[in-house]
Amino acid sequence: MAKFVLAGRADCPYYAKAELVADYLQKNLPDFRIHKITQHPHVWEEWLKALCEKNKWSHKNSPIIWRELLDRGGKGLLLGGYNEFLEYAQLYYGVTSSMTTELMTMVAQENLGTHIEKELEEESQKGLIGPLQVWITSASSLACYNLIPILTSGEVFGKHTEISINLFDHKQAEEDLKILMREAQDLASPILRSVSICTRAEEAFCQAQVIIVLDHSTDREVYSLEDCIRSRAPLCQLYGSLIEKNAHDSVRIIVGGKSFVNLKTALLMRYAPNFSRNIIAVALGVEGQAKATLARKLKTTPSCIKDVIIWGNISGNNYVDLRKAKIYRYESAVWGPPDYSRPVLSLIFDSEWVNRDFVITLKNLTATGRQFGGILAAHSIATTLKYWFHGSPPGEIVSLGVLSEGQFGIPEGIVFSMPVKFENGTWVVLTDLKDIEISEQIMTRMTSDLIQEKLVALGELINFQPYQSDYKDLFAGLIPVEEKDLVMSDGDFLDLIPQTSSEKSHSQEHTNDSEGKSVEE
Repeated sequence: MAKFVLAGRADCPYYAKAELVADYLQKNLPDFRIHKITQHPHVWEEWLKALCEKNKWSHKNSPIIWRELLDRGGKGLLLGGYNEFLEYAQLYYGVTSSMTTELMTMVAQENLGTHIEKELEEESQKGLIGPLQVWITSASSLACYNLIPILTSGEVFGKHTEISINLFDHKQAEEDLKILMREAQDLASPILRSVSICTRAEEAFCQAQVIIVLDHSTDREVYSLEDCIRSRAPLCQLYGSLIEKNAHDSVRIIVGGKSFVNLKTALLMRYAPNFSRNIIAVALGVEGQAKATLARKLKTTPSCIKDVIIWGNISGNNYVDLRKAKIYRYESAVWGPPDYSRPVLSLIFDSEWVNRDFVITLKNLTATGRQFGGILAAHSIATTLKYWFHGSPPGEIVSLGVLSEGQFGIPEGIVFSMPVKFENGTWVVLTDLKDIEISEQIMTRMTSDLIQEKLVALGELINFQPYQSDYKDLFAGLIPVEEKDLVMSDGDFLDLIPQTSSEKSHSQEHTNDSEGKSVEE
């Protein structure tokens, strides 16, 4: 089988003559195949230069002909240009061409016209395949600023999936949104089709296929914890109604941030019931903090630690479960191949550190939210989206906030972080995991605040009573033996969101009298 490639400038008369001979040979010889490539005159020289550099050829004119070595592999064998191809055809097949110069020129112009029409048709078809519509709320936030370069890198949705980013925020943030839009455009990402801003609520989430809900800041004064919780409901109700009205039927909604993540997710599910299965809460930020803390203790890198499970309230009362946690590529006396792992708890001999220092470190991170900044929030959201679209690493446990259906003894109807895996464009709760039972006492501690938050937000409960835990009892061994590796992070949920100067005096004065913590809105 002889396969030749004929490439040339679309308006080249010599390409037209060589094409005529090649077509004749292909029609009359069963073992002769020709593949034709035309390039617009404006890009021909650059294309030819790149081709020759890649194959280490020397050729400067149109056309260029080479033979593909189908039977042996490797790069093609350069035949040459127009003259060399005609000599080859005459020598091996006894075929030549008597096309006149006038006819060559006419065919060349027809080729150029056909090439331009083909380019326009391909561009038109490309336009019919719309880009993925990505909407980001509270887009003037730092998390959004860090998120955009990741989304436009191609690592999240795929190198060949074009996206349109829609930045949604209140009217006062319009100038900041315009600056952010220009910076995003300046990235010149090949997958970024467009960037737009939206400050009119009624236009939000139009044909949205991905909605990223970030922390919302407000200048409204908040006097109590209950007011802080109730302030979430109106915005989630607005978002929910807009999602129901404007979003695409297959929209995926992901809630991230450092404050009331579970509550906001539950409220969105309530007010956008048709999409409740497609609303999730990001827990990878807390998981990343836990891995980094363990890595510092073990003097390794956080990426080497896998299968840390976050249970409960992502931005409040949660547990960091190390019973399934493994470490890879750990430098010790025992060494193995890259897929060899060891249980994390078997390498930490300081039980006091696990049960106290580790707990307090995570508690402080959650309670203040200081280290859950824009970079961590953006990376956690992007990674979760990547898993949602392309699947999580095989065999790896991922923590995710989803609506409970009674798995693991968790009360139904609350958003709860639990172990899952992503596959085939959806997520599956890992109910078949062994030895991860949770005691009733620990479950009550994790669910109490979540249930109360939801009731207060909906106006069904007036006063919030945070679940009280006794740390002395905890450190003295209150956790049952079977739960000794289930590590507590008592962040309550007062961890919270950026606070305006006008809010601080009111909220701090109120809460310091009752709980000893400040509530930030």
